[in-house]
Amino acid sequence: MLYHVIYDGNCNLCSNLVQLLENLDRGERFSYIPMQDEAKLAQLNITPEDCLMGMILIDVNQPQRRWQGSDAAEEIGNILPGGELFVKAYRGMPGLKWAGDRIYEQVRDNRYQLFGKRPHTYESNYPSCLGNNQC
Repeated sequence: MLYHVIYDGNCNLCSNLVQLLENLDRGERFSYIPMQDEAKLAQLNITPEDCLMGMILIDVNQPQRRWQGSDAAEEIGNILPGGELFVKAYRGMPGLKWAGDRIYEQVRDNRYQLFGKRPHTYESNYPSCLGNNQC
C-alpha cells in the first residue's frame, strides 16, 4: 500500500465510495482506516477535530504529505490509472474547482441527513496495518 485513506465508516456515501475504490484498486495503492478507529488515528497524529474537515489521504512513505477533503478526492483521482486526465480537466475549467470544493463541504457537513448513517462501522477488506501490524 502506498496511501492510507481515512474515511467515515458510518457514512453510507463514504463507505460505498470506499467499496468502489476497493474494487478499482484491489489494495494495490490504497489501504483504509475508518475515522472511528481512534487508536490508528492517534498513531498518525490525527484528531477527531481533523476528521471534521473530511476524508484524509496520507502518503505512507512520507506521512507529512497529506491531503484532505476535496483535495484528497482529487489526489486519489490523480493516483488511479487514467484518472489524472479527468482531474486535470476538472481543475482546468474556470470556477469548477471552487464549486466542487463548496459541494464537497455541503455533502461533508450533511452526509448523514443526505445519505444515512450505518448501524455499524464499515471495515475495509484492505485495512491499514500500522507500525505494530495491528490491522
